[in-house]
Amino acid sequence: MPEPARTPEQRKRDTLRRLDVDEDAWVATAGDDGPYLVPLSFLWDGATLLLSTPASSPTARNLSATGRARLGVGPTRDVVMIEGTVEMVEVDQKTGDAFAAKNGFDPRGLTGYAYFRVRPTRIQAWREANEIPGRDLMRDGRWTVA
Repeated sequence: MPEPARTPEQRKRDTLRRLDVDEDAWVATAGDDGPYLVPLSFLWDGATLLLSTPASSPTARNLSATGRARLGVGPTRDVVMIEGTVEMVEVDQKTGDAFAAKNGFDPRGLTGYAYFRVRPTRIQAWREANEIPGRDLMRDGRWTVA
């Protein structure tokens, strides 16, 4: 028997906590060479997610070409789905240090890695079928929940 559905406010709190604490997301992209789904570490700054991947990878090419991505964070029975716009960015020392500290992985020490900033346009969260209604927490880049 599934737990009772969370209120939208609780789902938002749980989502923000997951974005602060979780380290990895499944990142889905598509482009001329096909769709790709890869796990990437991320850093949430309260408004955007920062990802890093080799600049020559299909994922980086797709992110650069389309400027869009879809991310899944958490297990399938407590998932946060994020759609967003993407731009390649340079990171300053403070941001690079924060990314490395959170994830135990510092792309700055590797050759050919690029950083991408994902600005969410839609965020959904649900645990079970009873939370599918009202799963949208953000639409068009605006939180639907206070």
